[in-house]
Amino acid sequence: MYKKILTAVNEHLNSEVTAKYAVNLARITGAKLYLCFVAEQEMTAATISRAEEAIKRIFLEAGKTGIEIEALTETGDPVRKIGEIVRREEIDIVFASTRREDIERRFFAGTVARRLSINLPCSVALVRIAHTGRMRPKEILIPLKARIDHIEERVYFTAKIAQAFGSEVFIFHSPEAVSKFFHGEIHLTPIEWEEKLPKDITDFVGHLRRYDIAHAGRSVPGSIGRMITIEAFSKRHDLIIMGASQRSMLSSILRGNPVEEVLRNTPCDLIILKPRYEG
Repeated sequence: MYKKILTAVNEHLNSEVTAKYAVNLARITGAKLYLCFVAEQEMTAATISRAEEAIKRIFLEAGKTGIEIEALTETGDPVRKIGEIVRREEIDIVFASTRREDIERRFFAGTVARRLSINLPCSVALVRIAHTGRMRPKEILIPLKARIDHIEERVYFTAKIAQAFGSEVFIFHSPEAVSKFFHGEIHLTPIEWEEKLPKDITDFVGHLRRYDIAHAGRSVPGSIGRMITIEAFSKRHDLIIMGASQRSMLSSILRGNPVEEVLRNTPCDLIILKPRYEG
């Protein structure tokens, strides 16, 4: 599915660590890897130099894996330039690290991360690095909602990341509390929740089995974003992979945005996947 992978590199350490996820995905899938640095107009010579040094380090390290690599340097607006490269080279997925502004601004408003996720015609993996020194995730938490789009690509991405690091996958579903009118909230046992798993989650698990990935899971009702964070913290998961939220701005204001909540509070690395491919 992924034949060409691009990772955006800048002067920040987070982008260099993010690139390692892209390198390992390229290695396990046999894809060509593009390292891309876009120098913005206001950047100083020192900043550009740090980014170029990062490109060199990643290039040399990735070269040891035997994958095909190409390094690209552009000048201008990062989103526009990356978009041009994606279309010209027919890139399948772009990795980009989140910045401090992505965490501070609500709904990622005006950030590079949000613009990449919205504007690129390929899949996008936005990566929040929580621990720069921990780069071999052994347990990956996969939060799933009742309705899942692009199931096959989500499973493929999850399986390949797990294969690349020899990880186990833990599937987690946090449905909203069940209630009946006039009777208050109903509490179900974990087994009863498991029996009520939505079809899309059952399909996800079915596709995952084809890749022979060790996996387990459970379902716990509660506030979605909060429950994901608690689960990751209490079980000491190393990485969370979750889908980009499709909620409208109004819905996010009224009900909250689980992705935004996890992005701010995650105790481990987080990959927010915006898939584009079906089948």
